[in-house]
Amino acid sequence: AWVELLRQAAPMHDVGKIGIPDSILLKPGALTEQERLIMNEHPLIGFSILNDDHPSALTQMAAEIALNHHEKWDGSGYPNRLQGEQIPLSARIVALCDVYDALRMDRPYKSAWPVERALVHIHEQSGLHFDPALVAILDPLISDIEAIRQRLGDP
Repeated sequence: AWVELLRQAAPMHDVGKIGIPDSILLKPGALTEQERLIMNEHPLIGFSILNDDHPSALTQMAAEIALNHHEKWDGSGYPNRLQGEQIPLSARIVALCDVYDALRMDRPYKSAWPVERALVHIHEQSGLHFDPALVAILDPLISDIEAIRQRLGDP
């Protein structure tokens, strides 16, 4: 039941980006310090949208993920600089998936990375950005993940 809830809640992790100007979201180059500060508000915006003390477990998990998906295992993330298992498991899972997806897709500011390069980055960030136990779980799943990306990705 928890995994199904996670599957449904995870796509809402960036809902707070509706409060970020398109000029920042779609900027082809690096963000300025001021633009980065504005972008870093999206977890709080998403949490405020989703966290209305609604009794729905789905909405509660989505709010938890929205708030915490940019926290980092080593405590250097935002908005609350949580560390290790202080970060909810749901957000640790979504953070790993979100970064892998972002690396593998074209973005206005970068081309998609090949699988091998994305995995090297993920491993370099194990224990820093990502929960090392989750990185270890990811490895044997990569061929399945890539098959799903092929099947469900945009043409």
